[in-house]
Amino acid sequence: MFPIRDHNPSNRTPYVTWALIAINIVVFLSYYPSLSGSERLLMAFFDDWALVPREVVSGIDGHTLITSMFLHGGWMHLLGNMLFLYIFGDNLEDLFGHLRFLGFYIAAGVAAALGQILAAPGSNVPMVGASGAIAGVMGGYLLLFPRARIDVLIIIVILFKVFTIPAWVMLGLWFALQLFNGMAMDAAGGGVAYWAHAGGFIAGVVLALPLWRRLGGPAFWATWHGEPPHAPVDYVLAPRGAHAIPRVRRVIGTPHAPIPPAGAGTTRIPRSGARRRLFSPWDAGRK
Repeated sequence: MFPIRDHNPSNRTPYVTWALIAINIVVFLSYYPSLSGSERLLMAFFDDWALVPREVVSGIDGHTLITSMFLHGGWMHLLGNMLFLYIFGDNLEDLFGHLRFLGFYIAAGVAAALGQILAAPGSNVPMVGASGAIAGVMGGYLLLFPRARIDVLIIIVILFKVFTIPAWVMLGLWFALQLFNGMAMDAAGGGVAYWAHAGGFIAGVVLALPLWRRLGGPAFWATWHGEPPHAPVDYVLAPRGAHAIPRVRRVIGTPHAPIPPAGAGTTRIPRSGARRRLFSPWDAGRK
């Protein structure tokens, strides 16, 4: 199950999200094409800039808490991470603002690295990748927009199918998978850093809590139905011509109501005979 897009265009240009994607790509291209032919040279490079839990615990190479989140171990590693950042980053940057979102991203990445260190403090396996910081973005997205619509690609043998599901389903399953795999695998044995993913995700939820509360907490969910505070988009197939391959076209939906003041509506008692309004972001339908 791979997310390919959401239905939530941001209200402002996500300069920081785009810049982070560009920086990750430029950094990757600066070392991987020239070093990937020699495992010895690549590992020597990672020894200087990747995060090695045992060295950080020993007080060595503390800078790798930051540098490691801009390195990747291969093309698919890079492209997968950048896709997730592209899908989920713009909406968080929209609400946080550019500089606060950058701080959020870096803090989530550091928290993710610390999560992996706590899981395997004696490991000598270098850790690289932006996935811990991006997991933080996903955690913040889950808290702020749990019912946002996400299109996911499901591949069953040779069948390719796109489904639209709520963010809480996709992100909840992803987080549960990180916990399951983290408990099933030896954290010091290499492979995917599942505890970095889990730690970054939890950190993202915690770091987004002040913003969520400032926006009204449950009232923010209730007003926007667990979705971003703007009109969603739908994707429809628009034919180019009689024999042309159809293209996917974005259609702007109906905007929601404006954001309420913090705490507004959270204690209002409905009139006699009126339906009590639900404030859970997981309730079905729009009221």
